[in-house]
Amino acid sequence: MYIHAVSHYLPTAVVGNEHFTRLNGLSSDWIIERTGIVERRKAAPGENTNTMTLDVIRRLQAKVNLADIDLIVGATYTPYDTIVSLAHEAQHFLEIADIPVVSVSTACSSLLNAIEVVEGYFALNKASRALVIVSEHNTAYNNDEDTVSGHLWGDGAAALLITKERQSEGDFYIRALLTGGAAHTAKATTAVVMKPNEGGVLMPFGRDVFINACQYMPKASQQILDRCGLTLADIDYVLPHQANLRISRNVMNTLGLPEEKLISNIQRLGNTGCAGCAIALSERWDEFQSGQRIVVTVFGGGYSYGAMVIEKL
Repeated sequence: MYIHAVSHYLPTAVVGNEHFTRLNGLSSDWIIERTGIVERRKAAPGENTNTMTLDVIRRLQAKVNLADIDLIVGATYTPYDTIVSLAHEAQHFLEIADIPVVSVSTACSSLLNAIEVVEGYFALNKASRALVIVSEHNTAYNNDEDTVSGHLWGDGAAALLITKERQSEGDFYIRALLTGGAAHTAKATTAVVMKPNEGGVLMPFGRDVFINACQYMPKASQQILDRCGLTLADIDYVLPHQANLRISRNVMNTLGLPEEKLISNIQRLGNTGCAGCAIALSERWDEFQSGQRIVVTVFGGGYSYGAMVIEKL
């Protein structure tokens, strides 16, 4: 499989740490020390997961033709409509009839699960050109006054055109991909939850999330490298789920890689959920050089994890 093109959309409203200082007394230095976040984006009134989906598709259309896609896979844990998924909203907008349209949710690791769904359709010869959309409207569910996790979240979306065959020399080749669930661990199903009728996003066991993310992301990264017959020395960059800069640095330290190889946008965008890695890939797309390899590794509440190796052609 190949990533032929990617785009991203970010709301224009920027929320700095001073907002939380005024609201609940959390200093900017305290937030930065614990999360790395300086500011984050917030969807405007009238914006939601589905509108951001359409905005990011328009941006992708400006780069590539989407008229011949034969599969749409959407991913989010912050839906605007639990009946009309963002994937179906995309199909309606594109006016493409009679193709598979699927929506998945495995919290912040949903990007890789969505791509794995594409891999399955390709392997069964049921599709060859897939549109993957990841969109999160965290601030619709978040409580800013929550001093545990209210300052973490940002909004944004990304879209990828994934093809079975190579389209151009600028494509990213997906060398290998793995995902897994880790809900067997003791606090997995209670550590971070989002129940709209019970207060929205809550993280009663944030330390457990931190520990497991720091364990699973480097572990999955090493597993996917082994599967590819590669070593850490063969990797140019690591792109972890944008949850917490301390987690990302811990992952790099565990892998024994310098921070210069870390791709991170959480400082500017906050935790944008399953859209974070794809947004970061889109932001840096034109900077990558032929032959460079990236490990994308993710971890989500519930718990879920995954890793992928991609190589610029």
